[in-house]
Amino acid sequence: MTRKSWALFIALGFLWGIPYLLIRVAVRDLNPAVVVFGRVLIGALILVPIAYRQKTLAVALRGFKYVFLYAAFEIMGPWFLLTKAEINLPSGLAGLLIATVPIWATIFASMAGDKTVWHHKRLIGIVVGFIGLITVVGIESLTGDSALWAILFVLAAALGYGFAPNMITTKLPGVSGLAINAVAMSIAAIVYAPFAFLQWPHGHVATNSVFSVVALGVFPTAMAFVVFFAILKEIGVARASLVTYLNTAFAVVLGALILSEPLTLGIVIGLPMVLVGSYLASRKPTNNH
Repeated sequence: MTRKSWALFIALGFLWGIPYLLIRVAVRDLNPAVVVFGRVLIGALILVPIAYRQKTLAVALRGFKYVFLYAAFEIMGPWFLLTKAEINLPSGLAGLLIATVPIWATIFASMAGDKTVWHHKRLIGIVVGFIGLITVVGIESLTGDSALWAILFVLAAALGYGFAPNMITTKLPGVSGLAINAVAMSIAAIVYAPFAFLQWPHGHVATNSVFSVVALGVFPTAMAFVVFFAILKEIGVARASLVTYLNTAFAVVLGALILSEPLTLGIVIGLPMVLVGSYLASRKPTNNH
C-alpha cells in the first residue's frame, strides 16, 4: 500500500475504534436513546449534503424500503443495544465482541449462496472464532466482571452488523454506500427523535458527556464513512475489511489507557482467538483447492 493508503487505513481504524470509549463516557449522564439520536442527527447533517453534492442521494431514496431495513439492522438496533450495554460493559470488551462481525457476515453470506464459506480455512476460522467467543462470554459472565445481558446485547448488535451489509449490497447493488448511510441516518434520527425528547435530561449533564456525543456524530459516525469509501478506492474491499482488527486493538487500548479499564482474563484469552478466527473466516480463498 502507498503512504496515503496506510494513512487512511490507520485513520479509519482509529475512527472506528473510538466509539466504544465515547459511548462509555456519554452514558454516564445521558440515556441511550438520547446518545443514539444525537449521534445519527449529527451524522446525517454531515453526510446528506455530501451525498447531495455527489448526486447519489436520489438513487438511495428510490430504494427506501431496503435502506430502512438496513437502517434498522445496521444503525437503529445495534447502536441502541451497544449504547445500552456499555452502561454495564467495559468499552474494550464491547469492541472485542463487535470483532465477531466478520464471522457473522460470513455465515450470512453462506446463507445467501456463497459456497466459498465451506473452504477449510474459513470453517477453521469460524470454529476458532466461536471458541474464543464462548471463552470470553463464559469467563466474563461467570467471574461477574460483566453482566450477561450486556454481552448478549453487543452480540446482537454484531449480528445486525453482519446481516445489514450483505442485505443492502444484494438489494441495491451499485448504489453509493455513502448515500445509503446518509439516508439511513436520517431515518434513524426521525425514529429516535420522540424517544430522545421524552428521555431528554433535566438535570446537570457533564461537559464530557456532551462532547462525547458530538464527537460520536462527527468522527466514527460521519467522517469514518468518508474515509472508508476513500480507502475502498485505494486498496479495495478485501484489504479494507482488515480494518476490523485495528478497530478492536484501538478499542481495547483506549479503554485501558483513558478509562483505566482492566484487561480482564476473558479479553486476554479470547481476543487473539476471536481476531484470528474472524480473519480466517472473512478471507475468501483464491482457488478451490
